[in-house]
Amino acid sequence: MATKTPEAMKTAVALAYRETDAAPRVVAKGRGLMAEEIIARAREHGVYVHESPEMVSLLMQIDLDQRIPPQLYVAIAELLAWLYRLESGDKSAPPPAFSAPPEDVAPSSRR
Repeated sequence: MATKTPEAMKTAVALAYRETDAAPRVVAKGRGLMAEEIIARAREHGVYVHESPEMVSLLMQIDLDQRIPPQLYVAIAELLAWLYRLESGDKSAPPPAFSAPPEDVAPSSRR
């Protein structure tokens, strides 16, 4: 049986956002079986699963329970706005395209 390389493993990141929060937070992230579980639980609860390897790669750099960095505000805001329109019944618009910021998003002082 072949072992998947880390690059080939499925990855997933879950975000949570409340109107009182300054920015969405990373509430779960993982690779392989953990990623599959995150995706399965999201779908079980009717949460939309957006597939964007570039965005997930950047979000994986953020520690759990940390807010997304300012470099991702626009991309995440566009995604949340699209999801709001989708939930309101507007099925015509495709998901927003994601263009990665030119730099890493992880804080420079990691623990």
